[in-house]
Amino acid sequence: MTANPAIRPERSHGAARLSFHRTGAWTRLVGLHQSGSAKAFVHPTSRGPEVVFLNTSGGMTGGDRLAFALTLDAGCRVTATTQTAERAYRSADGVARVTIDHEVGKGAHLDWLPQETILFDHSALDRATTIHLGRDASCLMVEAVVLGRAAMGETIRALDLTDRRRVLREGVPVLHEPLRLTDAALTAGTGVLQGARAFASLAFVGQGAEAALGAVRRALDEPGVQAGASGFDGKLTVRLMAADGWPLRRQILRVLEVLRDGPLPRVWQM
Repeated sequence: MTANPAIRPERSHGAARLSFHRTGAWTRLVGLHQSGSAKAFVHPTSRGPEVVFLNTSGGMTGGDRLAFALTLDAGCRVTATTQTAERAYRSADGVARVTIDHEVGKGAHLDWLPQETILFDHSALDRATTIHLGRDASCLMVEAVVLGRAAMGETIRALDLTDRRRVLREGVPVLHEPLRLTDAALTAGTGVLQGARAFASLAFVGQGAEAALGAVRRALDEPGVQAGASGFDGKLTVRLMAADGWPLRRQILRVLEVLRDGPLPRVWQM
């Protein structure tokens, strides 16, 4: 028997979009669309709704498509995360694509706190995250990447990652973080990964965000994690690198505790 090259494996596609409106002191869900492998759950909390996105396909490979989007009307306060780590598996054909597009209205605030992305050997992932801020709006965002699971003895020999993060205020870019990671970065020295298997970027964008710089720097004390933070002009950014995903996660949690005025999302505490 010979394989038929005309037969292509089935690919997963999913999209989840939610919108929120503030009525008095309450932020309420007013719109929900979900299709394919993308689902979303909303939990009420004392500091506003908590959205948990889920990819029911269990991971992504070449040709898969996933899209998440939030729309927050003026004054809303929402925390959004993912149920578990996203996984990018070996890609035999094409690239997995993830699109995240959030609208944060006037005076609203969004915490976009997805759990880490785990890249497997020969994975190919293209992800674009864009947060549109209205006047006086703010956001806290994190993105963490783990190159294989150290506890499972996984070794990454080849990968292809394109990751773009942008924050715009009233259409004007205020933060732009493009990342391109290929095989060459796995063995590159100073200035690239330096042997790290896990890395993360956090950003807090909002009026006076830089005032938290001192407290954040004091929290950057997790053993085994290289970290740096800077803050200016309504932005605070943190860069983290570690030899494994677990110390990186502990350091991220410590920084989030400094920058948030409430408990962490429940899925982060499991």
